[in-house]
Amino acid sequence: MAIDEAGRCVSADIAAGVAPAAALFHSLADETRLRIVARLARGEARVVDLTGELGLAQSTVSKHLACLRDCGLIDFRAEGRQSFYALTRPELMDLLASAEQLLAATGHAVALCPVYGVDAVEPGCPAGAGGVPPS
Repeated sequence: MAIDEAGRCVSADIAAGVAPAAALFHSLADETRLRIVARLARGEARVVDLTGELGLAQSTVSKHLACLRDCGLIDFRAEGRQSFYALTRPELMDLLASAEQLLAATGHAVALCPVYGVDAVEPGCPAGAGGVPPS
């Protein structure tokens, strides 16, 4: 992910003109963003709620919230000095439910995929997903 001239979270794929569907899936390709979306599916939450529940740093949560907001998947409402984040598109949960059904139907084979699986080596990373050496 990168920040464009307008300060929005975008990927190099979007900047290169990749189809919107690919951009949507790319925006959901991060485990932290999926965890945030799953939490927001249960109801709105503040950054402090998300940091506590997900065990993540405030800066990490804020960065991913900004990206999801830029993609139009979440928004917030202000109440005093607090911001409450929520999903903007309930269809997103239908999409994720369909993905879970597909994963179950394939026996979660994608986890074993040498390119995208959990043990795949990302370009430029020493080893393991996200550059974390396997245990």
